[in-house]
Amino acid sequence: MLGAAIVLVGVTAVWLAGGFTSSSGAVAQSSQRERGQGSSRGVPVETAQAAKKKVPVRIESLGSVTPIASVAVKTRIDTEIVQVHFEDGAFVKQGDLLFTLDSRALQAQLKEKEGTSMRNRAALEGADRDLRRYTELIAKGATSQLNVDNATTQSNVLRGQLTADESAVENLKVQIGYCTIRAPISGRASMAAVKVGNYVRSADSVPLATIIQAAPVYVSFPVPQRSLPDLREALRVGTATIQAAIPGDTRQATGQVTMIENTVDATTGMVMVRATMPNTDDLLWPGTLTTVRMVVRDEDAVTVPSAAVQVSQTGSFVFVVKNGAATVQPVTVARSVDGESVIASGLAGDEMVVTAGHLLLSDGTRVAAREAKPGS
Repeated sequence: MLGAAIVLVGVTAVWLAGGFTSSSGAVAQSSQRERGQGSSRGVPVETAQAAKKKVPVRIESLGSVTPIASVAVKTRIDTEIVQVHFEDGAFVKQGDLLFTLDSRALQAQLKEKEGTSMRNRAALEGADRDLRRYTELIAKGATSQLNVDNATTQSNVLRGQLTADESAVENLKVQIGYCTIRAPISGRASMAAVKVGNYVRSADSVPLATIIQAAPVYVSFPVPQRSLPDLREALRVGTATIQAAIPGDTRQATGQVTMIENTVDATTGMVMVRATMPNTDDLLWPGTLTTVRMVVRDEDAVTVPSAAVQVSQTGSFVFVVKNGAATVQPVTVARSVDGESVIASGLAGDEMVVTAGHLLLSDGTRVAAREAKPGS
């Protein structure tokens, strides 16, 4: 009966001018209309301009700080420490007094040897006088040659004893000098391993303290062998400057590459490089790990924001926007620098590429492009 509602299982019939139709068909038609309208408007995307400019060629690596000089301070005599003249961890200059050791026994031995030396010197003077007197008498025939020979022997024996005494005196003075320990280099001292009252021996394996030169310092880092030609050229022309940063600090230390190891590690394919850092601000602490960055040269290249580069099973690509449509463009990425990808091939440098909205795109999709917002 016309005008009556006709109920079908699973489908609600609706009367239209042309006859009956189902609500599901109406929804489908509506969806098709919406897609058609969206297609005509285009998929909203953010874009950026590919640029051709000078881009730095950088080497980045993880390095470690090592001191140029490190000295373990040890005693050269067996005695007691009577005074420590520096604070643990303090910066000391070359020649600063560090430790004073007990020298009383050596001072006593020195006085004894000096007394023996004075006695033998006096005896030698007497022997020399006898030798001169016998020499004058034998010339006059007033004494025998035996007396001259005996006087000569006595003089030589006493001269040898005096030389030994003087050597012993000098040796004791050197030993006493070891009782005053001074800093051999300028640098930062470690904690004193022993304090006043401890008995130290020259055979002890643990040093009294360690002094590490804090400025300048070395930064050593590995570089892949493929970067070795660029590094050697930069070193040759004097542009091998590095910047080193440590975790937790925004400051950076600057230095110059001063040495490349003479062999490449065959196992890792890496070569060790060493840079000298002035470290006047005491930023680099020996033993810490650093992030090393070095610019070896600048070169002309095409760059795009790294967000524009997509990866598929066939390789890297970007969506290039032209005439309101997005086109897939395969590219070869050489490297990334500060959020930008350096394109080795695939772009000329004047294209507009998509940086956001890739998920709704396919080759030939109509797009509504807008510039990316700063900071997005």
